[in-house]
Amino acid sequence: MIKAFVYIVVFVFLFFGAPLVQAESSPRSSSEIVRLSWEAANRGDAKALSALVNEMLMNYEGKAKALAVALTNFPPRSKVGDYKVMSDVATVLFIKSETLMHQGQDAEAKKEFKKVIKQYPWAQTFDPSRGAYWSVAEKSQDSIDLMEGKDPLAVSSVKVIPRTVPVLKYPGQDVIDWTKYGNFLNVGTKDYHYQITDQAGLVSAIGEGIYPNIADVYKDPGYRKALKAGRLKGSQWDFVNTTDLQAAFYKWVTAPESWGVRLYYIGEIFEKAGMLKEAIKAYDALIVNFPSTIAWTYWQTPWYPGQAALAKIQYLIRIHPELHMDFKEAKIRIVNTEDAHNYQTITSPGILRKLSDTEIAGQNLNWQPVKMPLGKPVFYSGQGQVRFVKYDSGHWQLLVDDKPFLIKGMSYMPTKVGQSPDDGTLVDWMQEDDSHDGVITAPYESWVDKYGDNKRHADEPQVGDFQLMKEMGVNTLRIYYQPSMKADKEFLEKMYKGYGFKVAMSNFLGKYAIGSGATWSEGTDYENPLHQKNMMAYVRQMVMEFKDEPYILMWVLGNENNYGVASNADKKPEAYYKFVNEVARMIKSIDSNHPVAICNGDTLFLDKFGKYAPDVDAYGANVYRGNYGFGSFWDEVAELAGKPAFITEYGAPAYGGSSMNYAQAQQAQSDYHKGNWLDIFYNSAGFQDGAGNSVGGMTFEWLDEWWKDYSPALHDTKADAIGPFPGGYYFEEWFGIFGQGDGSQSPYLREPRKVYYTYKELWNS
Repeated sequence: MIKAFVYIVVFVFLFFGAPLVQAESSPRSSSEIVRLSWEAANRGDAKALSALVNEMLMNYEGKAKALAVALTNFPPRSKVGDYKVMSDVATVLFIKSETLMHQGQDAEAKKEFKKVIKQYPWAQTFDPSRGAYWSVAEKSQDSIDLMEGKDPLAVSSVKVIPRTVPVLKYPGQDVIDWTKYGNFLNVGTKDYHYQITDQAGLVSAIGEGIYPNIADVYKDPGYRKALKAGRLKGSQWDFVNTTDLQAAFYKWVTAPESWGVRLYYIGEIFEKAGMLKEAIKAYDALIVNFPSTIAWTYWQTPWYPGQAALAKIQYLIRIHPELHMDFKEAKIRIVNTEDAHNYQTITSPGILRKLSDTEIAGQNLNWQPVKMPLGKPVFYSGQGQVRFVKYDSGHWQLLVDDKPFLIKGMSYMPTKVGQSPDDGTLVDWMQEDDSHDGVITAPYESWVDKYGDNKRHADEPQVGDFQLMKEMGVNTLRIYYQPSMKADKEFLEKMYKGYGFKVAMSNFLGKYAIGSGATWSEGTDYENPLHQKNMMAYVRQMVMEFKDEPYILMWVLGNENNYGVASNADKKPEAYYKFVNEVARMIKSIDSNHPVAICNGDTLFLDKFGKYAPDVDAYGANVYRGNYGFGSFWDEVAELAGKPAFITEYGAPAYGGSSMNYAQAQQAQSDYHKGNWLDIFYNSAGFQDGAGNSVGGMTFEWLDEWWKDYSPALHDTKADAIGPFPGGYYFEEWFGIFGQGDGSQSPYLREPRKVYYTYKELWNS
């Protein structure tokens, strides 16, 4: 998942005196040499790095070259480990080349980079902070381009591949009345089943390519034409992000996957093609027939397409009221999620129907949910200025001075182009006075490039990020407390008085080894008494420093610690959540005015959080599931934790690769955010069809950060990790609500994207 406010990444290791000479007779592992090489490079120890490079080549170069010649592409994820030695050798040579470049030895650096590209084109290095691999050859070429002053792949120059859409010879009906063709058995139980009684009638009604109608695809002349032309060659997974949507449709209908998985991707293909009725029909067929389907994500975590399909229908009907559809009483509940091989599914497929002419005539095309009374307060989590309240309806609210407060938050880390934590050049944005005029740059001196020409004109005054955020409707900033960038109390007080922003003050709680005293390679151990003592003291310091400040909204512990990365919370979740609870109790002993929340990665180990961290007031999580929002997230938190919930990170890139141009990508980013926010909003207190436990969310992020894919002077457009986004990949340097243009006017220029105006409407209405 994406990591907001991560200032220490995989390449910035802490040196702790590891010997450079191996005492044992057996050689050091290639992984250990890579680790030590990064450390030597970051210390600027050229002599140590040279020795490590020689050691790597002497012990592993022969094997690495043999592995390299056997590849014609990147190995599949299941086989990546088989080629680790090759990638480690390439990585060390890359580190050597980068060091030469930073020393100004461009000619020698280019020569070494080109060797890496030629000898190891399929080498890749894993970045645990993002859970993804990056290509050593690609980053080598980026560095060459940087030295030669080449313009990185500009968005305007990306060649967009034309899109084809499915043309159905046998389209069927718009909405299926399943009761005409079969029986719903055991609704609302683990034994739910839909029994087809009129197969022929259902096949005719459902239309081509949607279960149980596969025969019509084989009769479709378009299918035969695509097959003959070779457009269907390859795996169905090669067709997930293609722009040839017609070929993708045929490929997925005939794919050797379970029908549950097939129907989900068929629905997505229709959705991308703008064939929304067909998309809803495919998602509905999945819910009715295959709600128990399980699949696996890129990170090998369980995924339940039925729940996602249900959320997709709700999203499409909500965003497109012109469809005149209604979907009620649908719910898919997964029981025993901690055991993906012995889970149970409790299904109520709901009723999807088309509105009557009378209903359509009276319908307001701005979709409106059904509201409900909250009832009386039955429980308060905290008794101070900020607290949560639960009503007898089961719904929750966050109260600030006894008034409801819905978090409209922003992940704010404005980073100047060229700065990076990798090389220690990242400047604290609360201290950065780029023009040396005594005014902090990003919050107060940024300006909007309304002409998109990377030049400031007379009618483009300095307005500042804080004013832009206030106009957008932001009421909360997410800020991390840490040694390298100490939060400035005077600065934050001025911000609060001038703009009203609350602060969710956060502590990494040992993630990335921050605050525990552990080294990166050692990692935080949540059962280690010394690490616990250090973290407890670090959190106490934060709370004592800020507890009386009027802008504090709450304390947030961690940042996806349950995923691991320089900590063992993923391996010892019980120990982690028990420690979190101890920290929460400590905080409450010295501050009764502000609640305590956690920042998890999605719902992994949610059951253990619910069991071992009862003193934490709210469940926050970084969640990236898709344009439809967060699906079962709210219900899962209600069931397994019984807490109010909020999203600590969500968002999408404003770049979609070759699948769309920049304008289309901006629109897709805006639509993604809108779908996510509406899901947050309609699951907050007072809406009949929502979970009622949402207290808001924090968008990721305000401004593009160019360092995320390693080269801080390049706005990288290469695909990295697969993700549930419009272009199919993270494109992690493009998540900003604002862009930085071509980078020449950073840190001042703000390029507004369509999503900014979408939020101005959503958050101010």
